Amino acid sequence: MDIIDLRILDILDIVFVALLLYYVYKLVRGTVAVNIFIGIVVIYLVWLLTKLLQMELLSSVLGEFIGVGVFALIVVFQQEIRKFLLMIGSTNFTQRGRFFRNFRINREDFETKTNVEAIVGACESMGNSYTGALMVIQKSNKLDFVKNTGDKMWIELNQPIIESIFFKNSPLHDGAMIIEDNKITATRVILPVSNDRTIPLRFGLRHRAAVGITEKTDALAVVVSEETGQTSYIKDGQFVMFETMEELKEKLKEDLN
Repeated sequence: MDIIDLRILDILDIVFVALLLYYVYKLVRGTVAVNIFIGIVVIYLVWLLTKLLQMELLSSVLGEFIGVGVFALIVVFQQEIRKFLLMIGSTNFTQRGRFFRNFRINREDFETKTNVEAIVGACESMGNSYTGALMVIQKSNKLDFVKNTGDKMWIELNQPIIESIFFKNSPLHDGAMIIEDNKITATRVILPVSNDRTIPLRFGLRHRAAVGITEKTDALAVVVSEETGQTSYIKDGQFVMFETMEELKEKLKEDLN
């Protein structure tokens, strides 16, 4: 009878915990950290089971592990915790219906304003001419802390503009381009470079800068290699694989929606 006697607050407590776990999983999904997250959940469930079955020795061992696990979590999930806090403290988290977008309400009303076709078309064209480029697309987290390192702009996003900015003799080609909605808001931006040693040596500073900004924020980055002409897509500090430019276009639209 005690189990049936649930208060409204108990139901809300369960719902909030479920939402918290869901958003934590979204932050680590697609990264190496997701396996660590699943492992921690499994250990916690085993610990609860041993307590329920009164297996004192195993329960105490797992309890000690979970007791010091909080400090281990801070070290292991440093980047993910940073992204979570940035998402919570973001000043534009509830702007333009982003809050309701997370619950998939009237999703068709929240289609991206960013001209993805222009970005992908420019990448394909610049790749053919071996023109290096680095474009960062802002999402929820503000990028003012890096925009201030470059030249502020307010230009409508289109393919000719992108190609002219990254043209080798252009004074604006060096550094990153910041895109907000369908506007180019900054060029020649200096980005934080990732120190991740797992990044293959064939990738240069453009790619490391793209990984760095996507590690610290929820922004998306698209890089065109000056050496190979290949286009790379980076999200959450990870390289996202794709086979065709059409597939890249669909991935960008999906992540921006």
